[in-house]
Amino acid sequence: MKRVLSGMQSSGQLTIGNYIGALRNFVKLQELHRCYFMVVDMHAITVPQDPAALREQTESIASLYIASGLDPNKASVFLQSHVHAHAELGWIMTTLTHMGELERMTQFKDKSEGKESVGAGLFTYPSLMAADILLYNADLIPVGDDQKQHLELTRDLANRFNNRFGEMFVMPQPYMPEVGARIMSLDDASKKMSKSNPNAGSFIAMLDSPDVIRKKLSRAVTDSGREVKYDPQNKPEVSNLMSIYSHFAEMSLAEIEAKYDGQGYGPFKKELAEVIVSVLEPIQERYQQIRKSGEIFDILKKGAQEAAEVANQTLLEVKKRMGFIVG
Repeated sequence: MKRVLSGMQSSGQLTIGNYIGALRNFVKLQELHRCYFMVVDMHAITVPQDPAALREQTESIASLYIASGLDPNKASVFLQSHVHAHAELGWIMTTLTHMGELERMTQFKDKSEGKESVGAGLFTYPSLMAADILLYNADLIPVGDDQKQHLELTRDLANRFNNRFGEMFVMPQPYMPEVGARIMSLDDASKKMSKSNPNAGSFIAMLDSPDVIRKKLSRAVTDSGREVKYDPQNKPEVSNLMSIYSHFAEMSLAEIEAKYDGQGYGPFKKELAEVIVSVLEPIQERYQQIRKSGEIFDILKKGAQEAAEVANQTLLEVKKRMGFIVG
């Protein structure tokens, strides 16, 4: 059985893009592999966070993990900060990382562009991400296109450690499902749907109410035509909406084209809203139960204990090989 490791930052609201591209795949993977799914709250503080907002978002995202179908009896669900080995191996990996490698990271360039000052954590966080993965000797890493460069650095660091201190780490492989990895913004189909977009109308959050979802989709950008046709090059906005429809309704793009042949965008967008609402409402109901009961804290404690058993053993072996005196 292979090991799988992935996580999401506790900043902003999870969107339907996160659900289609990540959460649904997490639920499938837990049936096939030994999975560790984190809320990466330590990564979140590479940019300033309001303490109350960070606390709320961390609990919220962890609860959405469970509400979406992750089973704590099948996968370990935990907070990154609750397994202290992440911070310690993160520092060790930082010492093995070259400045030039971090300077080439496109995400750092994008997030630091135009800012007068940038925290050192934003610069070095790919080394912490490498530690996250290597602590569990994870075989498969579900990642989007924007994280592939960081996974390559992880592989380089694993190889560097193995060459210097003896074979220990496996080479993690990206796991990218054939479909569903990239959902675009509702106001600009050239940009990925992002929970950090300041325009709330650009994304549908998993906790948006039915009326909010209907309103956002009614205002979603389309081209000047009226044909519901999948053509990403010439009709990117409509094609993006069709892709969302396809994933939520489990219909092929051809079936959607046939269903709305000659009907125009109005009926299509209206029914798309209802399809999304029908999937999200049960998740939202379960989410509210989790938040009211407080059960998420027991789940996170159990998950952290399971994760720490593996992570602490890895860290101990790393320190021994590097020459640290261990107790």
